Amino acid sequence: MKVTEFVERYAVDRRNTDSVKWDCLESEFGSSDLLPLWVADTEFKVPNAVTEALQARISHGAYGYSRVVSGYQQAYINWQQQRYQTEIHPDWMRFGTGVVQSLSTLINVLTEPQEAVMVLQPVYYPFMHVIENNQRKLVVSELKRADHHYEMNFTDIEAKIKQQNVKLLINCSPHNPVGRVWTEKELTKLLEICRENEVLFISDEIHHDLIIGERPFISALSIADGLYRDNMVMVDSASKTFNLAALQNNHLVIPNPQLRTRYDNYVQRLKSPAGSLLGQVAAKAAYEEGAEWLAGMLGLIKQNFSYLKQHLEAASSAIEVFDLEGTYLAWVDLSQVIPPNELERVMKKDAKLALDFGKWFGEGGTGFVRINLATTPANIELAVKRLLSVIK
Repeated sequence: MKVTEFVERYAVDRRNTDSVKWDCLESEFGSSDLLPLWVADTEFKVPNAVTEALQARISHGAYGYSRVVSGYQQAYINWQQQRYQTEIHPDWMRFGTGVVQSLSTLINVLTEPQEAVMVLQPVYYPFMHVIENNQRKLVVSELKRADHHYEMNFTDIEAKIKQQNVKLLINCSPHNPVGRVWTEKELTKLLEICRENEVLFISDEIHHDLIIGERPFISALSIADGLYRDNMVMVDSASKTFNLAALQNNHLVIPNPQLRTRYDNYVQRLKSPAGSLLGQVAAKAAYEEGAEWLAGMLGLIKQNFSYLKQHLEAASSAIEVFDLEGTYLAWVDLSQVIPPNELERVMKKDAKLALDFGKWFGEGGTGFVRINLATTPANIELAVKRLLSVIK
């Protein structure tokens, strides 16, 4: 499907629909006349099969207590196996209402208050929030910049694990916001460091369907033929792939039976919701019939990224647009063209753009912006025009 056809068929105006991205600009950024490219969702309708499945379920009219939707687990397992050769068994699967909610739960299952949890910054800022809000000690290892991309600093990771007695490491794969798709070698090294130091591992793979570059995605579950599965939990959702965040459904994959028992005991005490009925109806249809739609979305993201990178870097050699291997989030260093202490004011007041600012993701992101590319080409062209107007 060509990008123009995808946009014509699926683009939708989200204003005045209680959209956080569009309708909360005043409360979040102080002005309602900004172009929003911040929240990681899209301006596109879901695949037609998803809408039809939801309409069919809604037409029944009763929404009482429900079990996991019939066939849902198998649809997800098939998707993972066929596209990524990732082995998942139904009894490994648990469900929640969102990846961040599941991270919060897992932190309480896998660690004790005041114990240390590591992240690799700059990284999706709710990681830090759920660690600190659950009274755990945040330990940060900074990713290393290297020729338009980032790499893990294994020496620093291992040293801090030992020094800070880290009990749990949360990894973002593909990485938000820096756009890396980690190689098998990198993941193997990271997982081996964790295994040797008795550090449990959470792999947040919510962006794994959004592969923009040439490097294929490899799940942490698959590394070394599953050698490290007993030491990890993988969390995932259809929400980023198919724009389903408001339907509140996600997966946890817990291969280790002892860890599953600990998880089950904890959520039983909390009486936590195990996903949502309509979220599972929607995701099942997406996994079964959404491949063509996803191909169209990926083509759109690639085109938008190419346009952004070409025009920004042509305007100034001091702007660095980092390689985008995965996610639909461009990571752009503006620190050499706009003073970092002026960046938020310039973006909001002069460029009229609502973006995620790099410092939200950690100190290493100071002077950066994260730009959501999962929108219409017209919005990206307007954003580039506004950015270029304020670059000195």
